Amino acid sequence: MIVRRARGEDAPALTALVYLSKQSNGYDDAFMAACADELRVTADRIAQTDFLLAEDTPGVPRGCACLTSTGAIEAFFIHPDHKRRGIGRLLWTHLLKTAKTEGIARLTLEADPAAVPFYRAMGFEVVGEAPSGSIPGRVLPQMALTL
Repeated sequence: MIVRRARGEDAPALTALVYLSKQSNGYDDAFMAACADELRVTADRIAQTDFLLAEDTPGVPRGCACLTSTGAIEAFFIHPDHKRRGIGRLLWTHLLKTAKTEGIARLTLEADPAAVPFYRAMGFEVVGEAPSGSIPGRVLPQMALTL
């Protein structure tokens, strides 16, 4: 398994991975449709962030993570058929290295409720709630980690 920076041409494969991973948390088609724009990975988004992907076959991402220059983790997804194989920890190690290299002192994210246990295992704490960017009235756990 290798971790590399995503390129613009990876956007369609990353979008497919993100949708599949998100839906594996039990969300129905209506929920996924409401989140489609927010979950879509674009070449512009890749170019403007540190967007990493993990792959064991070139061009076939098994996981991805996106870190902004402000320390916000905007994506962290693992293919459902490849969960619990160390890909999340591998991506996490690379994210931490990137954050430290860029002088980021605090990481933040808005977590899917199903992912809170993973982020807690990585050292994050719930610090509040944030409104969903896709679903009116839905709130997400806001989490933070001081490096």
